[in-house]
Amino acid sequence: MTAPETPDKLFIMQTRRAFLSTAGLLPLAAPRPARAAAAAGTVRAVVAADGSGDFQTIQRAIDHVLDRAPRAGAGAILDIRPGVYRERVKIPQDKRSVTLAGQDAASTVISYSMSAADAGGTFFSPVTEVNCGYFEARNISFENTFGVGSQAVAISVHSDRAVFRNCRFLGWQDTLYAAWGRHYYHGCYIAGHVDFIFGDAAAVFDQCEIHSRGSGYIAAHSRTTPAEPTGFVFRDCELTGAAGLLQPAPPKPGGAETPFPSKDSGKGVFLGRPWRSCARVVFLNCRMGAHIRPEGWDNWNNAANEKTAWFGELGSRGPGGDPAARVPWARALTRSAAAAFAPELFLKGRDRWNPVLE
Repeated sequence: MTAPETPDKLFIMQTRRAFLSTAGLLPLAAPRPARAAAAAGTVRAVVAADGSGDFQTIQRAIDHVLDRAPRAGAGAILDIRPGVYRERVKIPQDKRSVTLAGQDAASTVISYSMSAADAGGTFFSPVTEVNCGYFEARNISFENTFGVGSQAVAISVHSDRAVFRNCRFLGWQDTLYAAWGRHYYHGCYIAGHVDFIFGDAAAVFDQCEIHSRGSGYIAAHSRTTPAEPTGFVFRDCELTGAAGLLQPAPPKPGGAETPFPSKDSGKGVFLGRPWRSCARVVFLNCRMGAHIRPEGWDNWNNAANEKTAWFGELGSRGPGGDPAARVPWARALTRSAAAAFAPELFLKGRDRWNPVLE
């Protein structure tokens, strides 16, 4: 991942302020209802690519499902039937409590090919873009099939209290842009090559498989000050890949993924590097394959980042999990320090959110 272009400064200030307010660092402008309360006025609809549902495309459902809402501010649950939805999807900020519910992630796929070069920049390349709060997806695959040669985002998430369960994120470079807000990913599969999980969200990846398709970097966090309550936490995850040539597995029946060219991962994979100076990334009780480099962490060609980046581990195991081989500026966490990164604490905020219970 090259240093991505900077979005409009006003947008950054607005979105960062919204997140910090919910996280407890700024006064809340107004209380927000819990997800359960928002569900009281929820509208449901079926999306089916074969035309057997209420809508044939996901985007059309998002645009029009709330036309029938009983009241302003109602939420929506879209039941996505198996199929390959070859479209780009954008969920705008004025929607709320939107849920995309599939039956099986391997056969329920949102798929498109779009590179940063063709789109005009990394931030314009996402196949799926989530801008609303209280977003949830389960049993869905999000993929960008562009392949190698450019940043190509499968999904960008500008959302507070976003939850993904049993989802798949498939790409190569910059697969998952966890931009801002609090996110919880449980039982997901995330595949990529370079900086394929990046952004400035406070995100917990719980019992996920993180699959490296070639040599590169897993996480690129972008926290800019130590006061920000953000970071990426990988908890009880499986880091998979190969020490030699890496060839993606064939897609399961019904999947849309196009196999990428094999890449030499013999140089190995770093756990992360600081996209911005105060990046924070933590791995807790994760099993790491032999593709993980012994030193673990990279300073993005800037020794000054070694004084400000916050990279830590506890309980790493497997061929790539030797703590004694890590760079000296990484942190070996104690159990008491690691306890602060439990999802019910790290994502709590002033509204006491606990995604584990939802």
